[in-house]
Amino acid sequence: MTFTGNKSEIQQFLFKLDKDTVYDLKIDKHRNKRSLDANNYAWHLISEIANVLRESKEKIYLDMLRDYGQREYVCLLANVEPNRISKYYDLQGTFKQNNSLFKSYMFYVGTSQYDSKEMAIFIDGLVQECKNLGIETLEDLEIKEMIKEMEKYE
Repeated sequence: MTFTGNKSEIQQFLFKLDKDTVYDLKIDKHRNKRSLDANNYAWHLISEIANVLRESKEKIYLDMLRDYGQREYVCLLANVEPNRISKYYDLQGTFKQNNSLFKSYMFYVGTSQYDSKEMAIFIDGLVQECKNLGIETLEDLEIKEMIKEMEKYE
């Protein structure tokens, strides 16, 4: 079950739940879905770059996440498999602390989790890459309009 509401609405919702039932609760700040136009355009550019470089779209996506994406630095016990958390990461190093071995990773956040500002930065990077490769892109004004439209959803 999913519920969206402000603090007061959430309190009212919780009081209506059965008191003897055990529930798992996860609370996140509400974000409206980003415009699909921006996501579609990003993948269009990734496909164009992949075609020119003769690489897979997945490889180009990861390269672009590394260069222009959002990231999180995380340390894990050495026996924890990072690909169980995300498939977009790079090993940064290994260290020992309190007789335990740890590995540090840079995890790259997938664009599906970006807000409009983060997506705008990512698209700007893709556009620059395309221009460097001679790939045609939308005009700056069109991109700004797409970003403006995307911001309406936040």
